[in-house]
Amino acid sequence: MPDSRVPRPRRFLVCEPRHFAVQYAINPWMNPDTRVDIDLAQEQWRSLISAYRAHGHTVDTVEPVAGLPDMVFAANSAVVVDGRVFGSSFHAPERRPESTAYETWFKSAGFDVYRPESVCEGEGDLVPAGRWILAGTGFRTTRAAHHEVQEYFGVPVIGLKLTDPYFYHLDTALFVLDERRDGNIAYYPDAFSPGSREVLARLYPDAVVATREDALTFGLNSVSDGHHVFIDPGATALAAELTRHGYLPVPVDLSEFRKAGGGIKCCTQEIRS
Repeated sequence: MPDSRVPRPRRFLVCEPRHFAVQYAINPWMNPDTRVDIDLAQEQWRSLISAYRAHGHTVDTVEPVAGLPDMVFAANSAVVVDGRVFGSSFHAPERRPESTAYETWFKSAGFDVYRPESVCEGEGDLVPAGRWILAGTGFRTTRAAHHEVQEYFGVPVIGLKLTDPYFYHLDTALFVLDERRDGNIAYYPDAFSPGSREVLARLYPDAVVATREDALTFGLNSVSDGHHVFIDPGATALAAELTRHGYLPVPVDLSEFRKAGGGIKCCTQEIRS
């Protein structure tokens, strides 16, 4: 049993769900007839922020904008590596104004922001994993964006094809447990094409493999600091497997956000400087 898991303090950017709602359908989870309990969403979101701070992490907030109900999903705004910001260009027209709102925040915080030419949805599909960046495509982010990311950061990009519409972003089907060179991941293999499954098996032979049931509870839309894993409480089998591998699950219920196809990681942008 591993006993050397060491948490690393992280800096997160989040957006209050003041205007959160399901007003359109751009993934299989969304139904505009669904009513969002905004009070419960606020309570759940605050519990996530409290959990991050209780475990020593820094949390910055961006001001929500009326008319942008999905702005709470901060992970889609950018990917930040070594203090360099690669912005977003959303597939859905409804979300495109979010790029400007987040770009304004990053610039006011002293960051330069690269505007992608291709459709790219931030950490939703771009997952820094130590020596490389794992990059999803198939539903949102295009392959052309993968090339832009590699040129911008100078970091090898590993393209992975998603095939199940319920796992439309890479961060719904995979998360990084540890970003060290010998780090590991957790993922749901059947969310990927056969070739991408082979790539992941070669890169991560000791990966934590999730069931479809745990993936559908957004158990893979988790955030790890190298020791603690902030995870949906419904992903019980995955939590047990993580514990067996020496990680400490920290359950946080963000079930209200599942109505829009989001979870813990969707609400969390990591600023790596």
